[in-house]
Amino acid sequence: MERSSLTGRDYIETMDWTTEEIDEAIAVARELKDMFKKGEPHRLLPDKTIYLLFLDRSTRTRNAFETGITQLGGHGIFLDADKTHVAHGESPKDMGIILSRYGHGIAIRHDLVPYEGNTWMREVAKWAEIPVINLQCDVDHPTQTIADLMTIREHRGDDLRGLRVAVSWAFAPSYARPLSVPQGLATLLPRYGIDVVVAHPPGWELMPESIEKAEKAAAEGSGRVTFTDSMEEAFKGADVVYPKSWGRLDAFSDDSAAAATEHVGWICDAEKMKLTKPDSLYMHCLPADRGKEVTDEVIDGPHSVVFDEAENRMHTGKALMALTMGGYLDS
Repeated sequence: MERSSLTGRDYIETMDWTTEEIDEAIAVARELKDMFKKGEPHRLLPDKTIYLLFLDRSTRTRNAFETGITQLGGHGIFLDADKTHVAHGESPKDMGIILSRYGHGIAIRHDLVPYEGNTWMREVAKWAEIPVINLQCDVDHPTQTIADLMTIREHRGDDLRGLRVAVSWAFAPSYARPLSVPQGLATLLPRYGIDVVVAHPPGWELMPESIEKAEKAAAEGSGRVTFTDSMEEAFKGADVVYPKSWGRLDAFSDDSAAAATEHVGWICDAEKMKLTKPDSLYMHCLPADRGKEVTDEVIDGPHSVVFDEAENRMHTGKALMALTMGGYLDS
């Protein structure tokens, strides 16, 4: 596949791209990571602009993309939705058309309202003449999960068939977090022959549509996706564990439904890690709620690869921008 074939493509869900296209993005990310480590310039997008529109908070995503576009020779413009006319109801059609006439890429985070964010950014993409990248929506977090896949490969090699990955809900009392990370992992990893076990208490189910997509992904990729209501069961014999909190679908409109104090035992601690394989990996998209989702002993311990994972957010983000915004047009 020629890299130029991805020029102008949207990246809204990993399911929108073939595994060959995802592999190409990871291969480019590896190249760019190596160049970054060597201090070699890689200004693939000189004078190009990407608009970074956030309808929710961000640490890693915003900094990964702003830093990444600078290293690629372009410019990132951060747009706080509350300070744009999006907050006053400007249509995604109008915004997509206008920003297309100004710059070269649009990236959007819209993740806190189930059944809204993905639909909204796809409407932007329908009218935009430049690529749209999903920085996290209600359905998927494709810039996170491609970095997760890259990180697993760095530690376990490229052939991941038969790997057991436990994606588990974990207790966090602060706010209802999006479902997009577990859903994104369940729809991406089985396409590579990985067995994904999703664990959560009753009531914290994923979106039915995402479960259907995950089962389809598993069938196509010879992986598996299964579900359990036991964190311990999911961790047994796992090669990778990915415990994080997510909200109940009814918690996003009802704050009282976000409380889950009866499930404080859903924490990733040393005892649960003993159920996994001796060389297992602990992963988290961050920020982790220390002492609630995970103990310091685990997140700072030998199993943890969370900082490798966070670092790869920048390298994969750069690859996605370079490929979709024309950085390899002449290659």
